[in-house]
Amino acid sequence: MTAITAGLVKELRTRSGAGMMDCKKALTATDGDIDAAIDWLRTKGLATAAKKSGRVAAEGLVAVSASGTSGAVVEVNAETDFVGRNEDFQALVKGIAAVAVEKEGDIDAIKSAPFPGGSGTVEEKLTESIATIGENMALRRAAYLSVEKGVVASYIHNSVTEGLGKIGILVALKSDGDVDKLATLGKQIAMHVAATSPQSVSVAELDPAAVDRERAVLSQQARESGKPEEIIDKMVEGRISKFYKEVVLLEQTFVVDGENTVKAAIDLVAKEIGSPIEVVGMVRFAVGEGIEKEESDFAAEVAAAAR
Repeated sequence: MTAITAGLVKELRTRSGAGMMDCKKALTATDGDIDAAIDWLRTKGLATAAKKSGRVAAEGLVAVSASGTSGAVVEVNAETDFVGRNEDFQALVKGIAAVAVEKEGDIDAIKSAPFPGGSGTVEEKLTESIATIGENMALRRAAYLSVEKGVVASYIHNSVTEGLGKIGILVALKSDGDVDKLATLGKQIAMHVAATSPQSVSVAELDPAAVDRERAVLSQQARESGKPEEIIDKMVEGRISKFYKEVVLLEQTFVVDGENTVKAAIDLVAKEIGSPIEVVGMVRFAVGEGIEKEESDFAAEVAAAAR
């Protein structure tokens, strides 16, 4: 049996928002499995639905480079937020984003490609920047979207300069319609994605495991209400529908107008331009998401240094 340590209890409290004793009970009931413990708490109504992105820690910048029917987004990490305001670092990230478009988001190909305006590769430029700026840096990830006809729109939230910031979005719209109107719609959808962080474009693209897990939690919650099984099925389906509206782009309420779903807003523009519009892809990068920062006890560090 897994030992239920104070560290496990603390992590579960941080991720679930539940009380200490409830977290301890949940961990005991699930043999120390954090994810199972979160589900246990949710079935008891003691924790909210967890969007379990790890604690954000890494610093750096996200850059987008999009034009016409293609675009790329990259994340380059550094050790401190201060470096994000360094003009040399900004130029480095912008250059890498431009290469990412050429190499269609392939990390290895990006690293081995010539850096724009330089004499070496992207990887060599990164190494050089580490030496000159004085912080460790890394090209963490890249993504690329393209369409044959239509637009790839982009948006940067918390921008530090054009094309650079803390959150970067790409949205690919496939259509034969007016490019300018598609670009406007694409920018609006990208802003929506920045605000709502959907898990998928459509219900069909949603991870089946995530749906099954949500259904299992909702079913257990409904059973504990004591309702008949036929009522439980209807309750679960209603709550699954609500879940889709929370995490699926096309089902979400469009933040731009606050009334239509994103799908309905797209259909209105499609009718206006006389051509169907399909969202064929979206990418959302936020600096440091999913990276855990090592926490340190400052007092303990000082005491250790004094010995």
